[in-house]
Amino acid sequence: MIKKKFKKVLVVLGGTSGERAVSLESGRACIKALKKRGYKVSTFDPKTKNFNLINKQNYDVIFNALHGRDGEDGVAQSYFEYLKIPYTHSGVISSFNAMNKLISKRMFIKNKIKTPKYFSLKKADYKKNVIQNLIKSKKIKFPIVSKPVNEGSSLGVKIFNNKIKFFKSINLLFRKYDELIFEEYIGGQEVQVAVINSIPIGAIELIPNRSFYDYKAKYTKKAKTKHVMPARLSKIKYNEVLKIAKRVHKILNCRGVTRSDFKFYKKKFYLLELNTQPGMTSLSLVPEIANFKGINFESLVEKILLDASINR
Repeated sequence: MIKKKFKKVLVVLGGTSGERAVSLESGRACIKALKKRGYKVSTFDPKTKNFNLINKQNYDVIFNALHGRDGEDGVAQSYFEYLKIPYTHSGVISSFNAMNKLISKRMFIKNKIKTPKYFSLKKADYKKNVIQNLIKSKKIKFPIVSKPVNEGSSLGVKIFNNKIKFFKSINLLFRKYDELIFEEYIGGQEVQVAVINSIPIGAIELIPNRSFYDYKAKYTKKAKTKHVMPARLSKIKYNEVLKIAKRVHKILNCRGVTRSDFKFYKKKFYLLELNTQPGMTSLSLVPEIANFKGINFESLVEKILLDASINR
């Protein structure tokens, strides 16, 4: 039996990002698990109160169940560090770097980790001929994927099969986002790897019924995304993707749990991104991977909790 390092847990959930609903679901599931393990659990929603109102005298530890902006990008983490309350998941800089797709991509490339060819553009610099020149100079072919630089859960992600649809939609996207990243679409298998406390525990394959593994495919049962655990890879390739995920977790200096998203195409893995606050819902992948390895949901949540600290 695990000796309790903490007793009074504050679960931070909800928030103001586009992933609020998922965060609430993740948080509730974690609250239930922690209570079953005998922890005294309180909750805090930064949509209704400022982080500064957390009284550090009342809690031993924070379980961060936020997703998206202000919860996964270093903002919440900076408050937790300031309050000097131990907290779960990655620290300020790691969270910021992982959430920003441009920074993380540069780090992948610097460390010779394959990632799709890309370019980025700010709203202020947008002109049709500028994008045309970038597509040509970067040798990017259609389909092209556009993504906001700092959103999660595939929010705002679009796939364009041809130039006509692409240029029709760009203006609309720049009305909503200040900066976009454009990637060459990679086909093949969708493979995601969970790493817990620097140990890769498994890789799952996703077969979406939708055009890609978007927000609805991730979070709604109606989407009927097929989960294949373990991923359909040879033993050599399976171990290879685990090693890449472990390496990128280390490169970004992550803590606790992360999930790395890959495409496997023509016998090569392409890293799309790393998530420092993966979902903990009934449809989430990390709990499913952990369960396959014999780690039930309550044990998983407690593992994440017991890794909590400051100066992360």
